[in-house]
Amino acid sequence: VLLAAAVCTKAGKAIVSRQFVEMTRTRIEGLLAAFPKLMNTGKQHTFVETESVRYVYQPMEKLYMVLITTKNSNILEDLETLRLFSRVIPEYCRALEENEISEHCFDLIFAFDEIVALGYRENVNLAQIRTFTEMDSHEEKVFRAVRETQEREAKAEMRRKAKELQQARRDAERHGKKAPGFGGFGSSAVSGGVTAMITETIIETEKPKVAPAPARPSGPSKALKLGAKGKEVDNFVDKLKSEGENIMTSVGKRSAEAAKVLAPPINMESVHMKIEEKISLTCGRDGGLQNMELHGMIMLHISDEKFARIRLHVENEDKRGVQLQTHPNVDKKLFTTESQIGLKNPEKSFPINSDVGVLKWRLQTTEESFIPLTINCWPSESGNSCDVNIEYELQEESLELNDVTITIPLPSGVGAPVIGEIDGEYRHDSRRNLLEWCLPVIDAKNKSGSLEFSIAGQPNDFFPVQVSFVSKKNYCNIQVTKVTQVDGNSPVRFSTETTFLVDKYEIL
Repeated sequence: VLLAAAVCTKAGKAIVSRQFVEMTRTRIEGLLAAFPKLMNTGKQHTFVETESVRYVYQPMEKLYMVLITTKNSNILEDLETLRLFSRVIPEYCRALEENEISEHCFDLIFAFDEIVALGYRENVNLAQIRTFTEMDSHEEKVFRAVRETQEREAKAEMRRKAKELQQARRDAERHGKKAPGFGGFGSSAVSGGVTAMITETIIETEKPKVAPAPARPSGPSKALKLGAKGKEVDNFVDKLKSEGENIMTSVGKRSAEAAKVLAPPINMESVHMKIEEKISLTCGRDGGLQNMELHGMIMLHISDEKFARIRLHVENEDKRGVQLQTHPNVDKKLFTTESQIGLKNPEKSFPINSDVGVLKWRLQTTEESFIPLTINCWPSESGNSCDVNIEYELQEESLELNDVTITIPLPSGVGAPVIGEIDGEYRHDSRRNLLEWCLPVIDAKNKSGSLEFSIAGQPNDFFPVQVSFVSKKNYCNIQVTKVTQVDGNSPVRFSTETTFLVDKYEIL
């Protein structure tokens, strides 16, 4: 029977100890304090015995991994168990030092409990211990994805209802009637105030996720502005983190870094436009698009005052049913009839030396044919290992995706994958247990490719697969073709910068 497993210093001070039978603290501390004194430095042994117990130990730099067993315990099994204990510690601790062991003591204790139960060794390996302690659940991820979709739909319905209420109030005021009551409030003033407040709250919450504009110059500005990203998003993320959710931000960061590397020096004219799109997509491993949401925006930057009164001629060749929305200060009728973006008051000017969003669009769909890049990951068990075949195919051939990284999670503690065939390059991140499949360009000439590798594990270990990329062509075919001045309709030189980024791209 295994009495206890402990990590102690060379002097016998216990850092972490897990007892598998009833033992008092003084008893275990006494056993560990006596352990260094019993060792004979002249002999190469991995065990030492007393009248009552046997110590089976392994040195680890400045520490010892010690198992305390009864004298009639099978020492061969104990040595095998000791090796597994010694392999578990580097899984949770970056350095074999006292403060690092103390910091991860509970992780180690939970892992020790998976190896030994009631003093007897369990038939587990390192990968199973990691899986059991993480308690990762695919069903929970699917449930969360469905819940997020339902929340988005509920918010959209709330916004629609609020607009209806606001429209009813305006109609009532226009006809001189008493505005309809709201939630039991009879007064039109109270009703109007509550409706306006709800509308404002919903619109604030539902702002699309666009990249924050660069800092504007200090000083008062009466020019039109789009609202900045609300604090609700940050609060929601903080709340998730406090509940233990792991918020994945690496994909977004990598996309932003890729955009910086990819973007060549742009010759910015006095009138410069940034067209940016972000995609958030979730697919099932067996096919089927759970949700795809795309947000886009045109940001206008004018650096010369003589070009402040202009109109943008927009060409929209999108056939997917994108919802377009102009800024409140932009003439909506002019945009609808002539596809031109200009201010409602032609005498006014666009703001100088600041980025102003003038047009934004949104596409939400579950139509599989809209997926820009399909990923098919097919793990199949083969004895104790898994053969994984993964392939990509570019569905939208007009796109050119750069710096594509397909990230596949790997089981921990089983070593590096054995790569068979591969198109492109790969990186194995042993610290985070990830395999990154890197492709510099995916376009119509290189629209498909595959990767094969083998590693010990189960099919569920290789999901969710995550994808990141950056592109200089936008997904929705919306472009500014011409810029003209309001007076005289003469053409103006302009420059355009287009970016298509990934916010989230997962195959669950």
